[in-house]
Parts: sequence; structure tokens; C-alpha cells
Amino acid sequence: MTLPRPSPSQRSPLIGLTLDHEPGGVGQFSRYPFHALRENYLTAVSDAGGMPVCLGYDCDAEALMARLDGLIVTGGAFDVDPTLYGEAPHPLTSPRPARTSAELALLRAALAQGKPVLGICGGMQLLAVEAGGTLIQHLPEELQHEQPNPRHEPGHDIAIVPGTKLAQIVGAERMTVNSSHHQAVRDPGRAKICARAPDGTIEAIELDGPGFAIGVQWHPEFSLDPGDRRLYAALVETAR
Repeated sequence: MTLPRPSPSQRSPLIGLTLDHEPGGVGQFSRYPFHALRENYLTAVSDAGGMPVCLGYDCDAEALMARLDGLIVTGGAFDVDPTLYGEAPHPLTSPRPARTSAELALLRAALAQGKPVLGICGGMQLLAVEAGGTLIQHLPEELQHEQPNPRHEPGHDIAIVPGTKLAQIVGAERMTVNSSHHQAVRDPGRAKICARAPDGTIEAIELDGPGFAIGVQWHPEFSLDPGDRRLYAALVETAR
């Protein structure tokens, strides 16, 4: 018996998530190269009604995005290559060129096709660079954006800029977020700043226009604040 196909309004949107890459070795998950992603990145999408799809590096980005409904550019323990915004690397900058190249191709394809994009941590920084912006390659230690407590606990509050898409989505002027990053957006380029930390660090950006292209510096997949779930819900609903 052939089951009826769900209508577009019923179908769970396919949300692609970018992956980290490890070389493998003795004592690791695999002795051979492997991709990796923290589980709650995927469950946050599922809980919001989307269907998470993990994306490798060796693919035709435009063809892949044509089959997906949205994109999440995830974070990781690495940095965007500073040559992309015309700077020499800081001694503590640690790029992963293969990952950035794959993510940048997917990001550009998603934006060109009008697919909703959520950039998280390093994903926000890549969105800023793609918008013509620049990054602070190493934040002053006294700002303490590498919180000493676990990421499933709060790090600090942020103030959300009224009138932005982010403000409309989360329905609040402030949020409580985690904080685990040594780099930050210096200049958002064509993007608009939509949230800041108490010390002035840019915590969220968005692109103007009818689409959904938002970057956040924190990790909303931990769902510390009600606005985190609203952000994922908005991404999935836009993708639907």
C-alpha cells in the first residue's frame, strides 16, 4: 500500500548542520578521520519540528542546498581564516581551512537560494565575514567570554536591540546565554547588530531583507533561555 505524501505544511523541514572534522588516531572515536557534532545541535532541531541532516565537506554546495530547507552553521574549537577578511593571523588564531571552505560554500548557496540560515558561535563569525565584516581575533582576557562553568549553565546576560528580527522572535529585551569563545565580531559589515553583552561585545547579527539570516555568538542548542527555543522554532517555521 502506498502512503500519501505529506503536504508541504505537514512535512518536517530538512535542516542541514555543518560538522567538525577530526584526523582520528589511537584512543579517539576512530583511528581514521571522522566528522563530529554534539548531540544537542540535532535534538534542538528535532524538538523544534525540523529534521536534522548532517553535512560533510565533499559535496556540491548548491545542489545540496537545493534539497535542504535551511542551514545551521555550527560552532567549534577553531577560527575563521583571517585572510578572508584581510588580516594576518594572531598567534592564538587556529583556522581549519577545509571546514571553513565547505561552510562558506554552503552559506553562500543558502543565501543565494533564499534558504533560512542560523549561524552559531563560529557560524555567526563566518556570517559576519561573508557580509564584509571583520573579527577580533583574540578578546582581552579580562572580558572572560570563556566561562569557567559548563556551557549548560549561564555565562552572562545580553541586551537585544529593539526592532530587530531577533527581538521579534524571542519577544524579550534581554536573554541569559552561555559564553565560550575567544574571538568575536568587530565589524558586522552589511549585517545589523541585534544584541550585545554587558561589555559591548557583539552577541548577535542579522541580515536585512525578507529572509532569515541570523547569527548568535552563544549556543542556543543548550536551551538556557526561552528565547533559544523560539529561535529554533522560527528557523524551522521559516524553512517550512
